[in-house]
Amino acid sequence: MDRLSYVIGVDSSTQSTKAALVDAASGRVLAVGRAPHVVTGRDGARESDPELWWQALVDAVTRAMDGVDPRAVTGIAVAGQQHGLVVLDGTGHALRPALLWNDTRSAPQAAALTAELGPQGWLERTGSVPVASMTAAKWRWLRENEPRAADAAAAVRLPHDFLTERLSGVAAADPGDASGTCWYNTATGAYDPFLLELLELDGSLLPDVAPSGAACAGRLTAAAAKELGLPEGIPVAAGTGDNMAAAVGLGLGRQGLLGHPVVSLGTSGTVFAATRTRPATAALAGFAAADGAGTYLPLGCTLNCTLAVDKVAGLLGLDREDAVPGGEAVLLPYLDGERTPDLPRAAGLLTGLRHATTPQQLLGAAYEGAAFTVLRALDALPGAVAEAPLRLVGGGARGRAWLATVRRLSGRAVVVPRTTELVALGAAALAAGAATGEDPVAVATAWGAGEGEAYPPVPRDRAAVDRIAAVLDTYVSVRAA
Repeated sequence: MDRLSYVIGVDSSTQSTKAALVDAASGRVLAVGRAPHVVTGRDGARESDPELWWQALVDAVTRAMDGVDPRAVTGIAVAGQQHGLVVLDGTGHALRPALLWNDTRSAPQAAALTAELGPQGWLERTGSVPVASMTAAKWRWLRENEPRAADAAAAVRLPHDFLTERLSGVAAADPGDASGTCWYNTATGAYDPFLLELLELDGSLLPDVAPSGAACAGRLTAAAAKELGLPEGIPVAAGTGDNMAAAVGLGLGRQGLLGHPVVSLGTSGTVFAATRTRPATAALAGFAAADGAGTYLPLGCTLNCTLAVDKVAGLLGLDREDAVPGGEAVLLPYLDGERTPDLPRAAGLLTGLRHATTPQQLLGAAYEGAAFTVLRALDALPGAVAEAPLRLVGGGARGRAWLATVRRLSGRAVVVPRTTELVALGAAALAAGAATGEDPVAVATAWGAGEGEAYPPVPRDRAAVDRIAAVLDTYVSVRAA
């Protein structure tokens, strides 16, 4: 690509949209535009109006392009929050607000679906067992609770599918994000007819699955180009889910690093690695990767991470960096239920208080409970390289207390990549792939996006790990009884 060629990567997350303008030759992030989202709901409900996602995308791209010649832009791609259910009418507009990944009302439907096929039956087909987050459970919830909306649906989309279609006019998905629906078969690389029948979901309502997130789904339409101030006809990549895009941004995949684990600390906490081994364990979501190269992205996800810990800090009247190790206190900050372990109706738990316990220790215990829940999923990652450092990403990776807690509870070396907008950068690599035909992981690797500051291992705090594990295991057994 010419040095003056730019690509745009869009990160449409739960809380906001970020659009990164990236130099396609060097990977340098030239500008980032931001726009907030609105999330509504209570008592387990979490919803957003998809039209506001589109407006946020327009606003974010416009801000990123301020003062830039639009003729230099050669491609665009969207990475979106996973699992959300978007149902559209015949004009492409939402019939109701989208059900978001962290909407836990579908927990009973997830349990019923699991019972209908059995955990092993789901793992053999999708690589995942349904939980409340998965799109299949949300579709079943909609069928049972709002049958008129389900019957009226002319199209069913994931959040990033919806935005990609607005850009290109083409209904397109990718293997990575599609693998989070529980109606896509990761063994066959296609929607599963048996599961669609089980879910009473007409396959014609779904977008076609492109070979990879970097495949050119279509070209920027005249209408979208006018709103964005970009050239009509530039390639629009199929895009992917936010976790898959972060993996691309870090250079994880067949043309990059395999088996190198990543811990992401954001609204949710995740741990994942790119692997050639197809995952099939109930402890993980058995996702496909976005590179379309027969690569998988086994992932453990928790609902409660940075926001939950910040809430505890606020309740205690402390700054988020005031934490010290929790001592005897154990705090499981499951303020929104939990996904891993699968406890959608759970609440936070505090135990082990003493007269000498300080507010700073309580905050430290919240960090420990959140970090432990994420790190525990590391043991289940197939093909993970035991000696590889943890790559720590997400908003929490920049926090002193988060970094110290992860190092202490894991006992592993840690690398904190210099690039902070990894989801948007991964999307930009997909856009570059759509424009040039190059492998997006190879593009991101050449950009050096996964490089950063390295921290040596510290002795693992085995006492804290064992203490939290004992409390969590007891809590899980009691909730399951």
